[in-house]
Amino acid sequence: MTVPTLTPRLTPVVSYPEALAPTPTHYCPGCTHGIAHRLVAEVIDELGIREDTIGVASVGCSVFAYNYFAVDFAQAPHGRAPALATGIKRTSPDKLVFTYQGDGDLASIGSAEILHAAARGENITVVFLNNAIYGMTGGQMAPTTLPGQRTTSSPAGRDPATQGYPLRMSELLAQVDGAAYVARRSLHDVANIRRAKKALRKAFEVQQQGLGFAMVELLSSCPTNWGLSAQDSLEYIRDVMVPAYPLGEFKVPETEGREAR
Repeated sequence: MTVPTLTPRLTPVVSYPEALAPTPTHYCPGCTHGIAHRLVAEVIDELGIREDTIGVASVGCSVFAYNYFAVDFAQAPHGRAPALATGIKRTSPDKLVFTYQGDGDLASIGSAEILHAAARGENITVVFLNNAIYGMTGGQMAPTTLPGQRTTSSPAGRDPATQGYPLRMSELLAQVDGAAYVARRSLHDVANIRRAKKALRKAFEVQQQGLGFAMVELLSSCPTNWGLSAQDSLEYIRDVMVPAYPLGEFKVPETEGREAR
């Protein structure tokens, strides 16, 4: 008697987003850029806008973002992603345009660009990864580096007396009249990742509705330059970054109420 060989049927738990290119990334182990990429791609797929979306890559760890998303992309000079996105959106108003920027790019060399894009109410979506450090160039102090935080350019820890205080970009941009939606979320655990995706979806929907400038700040890890393990980096976000950078929605369209933090 021949015993038939049974092949188990495997049911996929998750599917691969069409808006995410099936290619390895260059990010360090434990870096949460990959999580942010997937969230953006899932939102693009769920909204059915992949063929109408144009991304703008910044200079920083995310400089190769155009290789990782399966949507049209442009590469901006350092800090100039909002300006490039403005030009694309104004010439192609039927497209959904988003920038993907780190804190060194957006909050330092690009601080004027992002501020004035918000002030003009440009109808673009900004995805802002804040890991409180310059990741690509060697771990130097960034505008978002916390007081006392050690970096390669502040080895004794950031001293506000000589090096100033960190910029809270979400709170700053929420005060600008042209901003329609500004939120800060985190990527340090599952519950917060789900909230991050919800905020990203809302930011794209704000653009679809023509309401103006939208930005979602995501607290992200940098194990390599923080000198921590991947797990310890997530705990650092939870225990140190979140108290300094409170989570929540800081600006919402007038027809909506803010979500609880």
